Amino acid sequence: MTNRSAVDTIRGYFYQFDYSILSVLQLHDSDQSIAIECIEDVDIRTATEVTAVQCKYYAGTEYNHSVIKPAVMYMLSHFKDLKARAKPIVRYSLRGHYRAGQDKLTLPIDVAFLKQHFLTYKEKKVERCYHEELGLSDADLNEFLSVFDININASSFEDQFAEVIQQLQTAYNCTPFMAEYFHYNNALALMRGLSIEPQADKRTITKKAFLEQSDTSSVLFNEWFVRKKGKKAHFAALRKEYFADLNQSPFERFFLVEVNPRTLVWSDIKDLLHTISKKWSKTTKRDGNSSFCPYVYVHGIPADELVVLKKELAAEEFGFIDGYDFSGADFNVKSITRPATHNNGVKLKVLNSIADLEATVVEVRKTRQVYQFHLGQSYFDPANVAVKHVKIQVEKLTDIKEII
Repeated sequence: MTNRSAVDTIRGYFYQFDYSILSVLQLHDSDQSIAIECIEDVDIRTATEVTAVQCKYYAGTEYNHSVIKPAVMYMLSHFKDLKARAKPIVRYSLRGHYRAGQDKLTLPIDVAFLKQHFLTYKEKKVERCYHEELGLSDADLNEFLSVFDININASSFEDQFAEVIQQLQTAYNCTPFMAEYFHYNNALALMRGLSIEPQADKRTITKKAFLEQSDTSSVLFNEWFVRKKGKKAHFAALRKEYFADLNQSPFERFFLVEVNPRTLVWSDIKDLLHTISKKWSKTTKRDGNSSFCPYVYVHGIPADELVVLKKELAAEEFGFIDGYDFSGADFNVKSITRPATHNNGVKLKVLNSIADLEATVVEVRKTRQVYQFHLGQSYFDPANVAVKHVKIQVEKLTDIKEII
């Protein structure tokens, strides 16, 4: 497979996932549902009917009847099976986006057109008629056409995605950034998970359940979302949204960083602490009473290794405080919250534990902003809803520097 065809295939997957998200958002009632990869790509289920939708993205392909012939034959076969078992008839929909050739199909189609272009084929140079093999009459084919819909002018990849984001904004009453990075990110992971469930009944979700499960307060690291955006673009968008202008106001900022002790590289964590301090400290003489520096909490690092880290920072004459004023002292929240100034040389405030972090966030009276980077589950929640709290899941420690 060439790189171009591989990209087209991946965009095709995203196109189907986006259509699934759009379909569930457009349901009128919260108890209506869609099913993924059951009869077709998406089955839309209301109180009165089921519509089986095959959704394809062919941006690099010109439309020809042969492209959709296998899908039409499959739908007709399913229709015949339902009739044979006296089951309720479902509706069928074929929708696709093509580069060109839409003028080759004039709608609506009749039985003669259906037979000639979609149900007649050759096998070993012998012409065969699929409807005859199924034992279907013209009356049966007319009935099939009454529940069959073709749309070969479906939205482009970009237009459909824009509509998804607009629908998510409306559903959650949020900004475009929130719609994409919170709700769409989670919705994409949800649809991907449903599509690979082995049991059909577990590939169904109601609108109510979808909205509940796509709601999140954390920017999750969904590999499919990051693959679609591109890692560099993903990080750049987070940086623009949350970290572009942090150094303008003397707020109390808390950077919570999770590490994996098994893969921790000392130079990475030290480099990150220096970066945080450099970017979000203002402690020059001219800053005066407006001086400030950030707090940092490193989650997941063993206590003895944290001591080694602080010893190395001290040996490098990097100015920090940790709220412990002498050997054997208890944590002193008054000590760690004292102002960082040009005179005392404090450039960073290191918090040793979740307990120290909680006590400090409660004690501080200025505007507080917490930026939590987690590898898996979130590990901190400020009790005060007035505290701004941004949660961002990352894949590894070095991603944080790219974001901030």
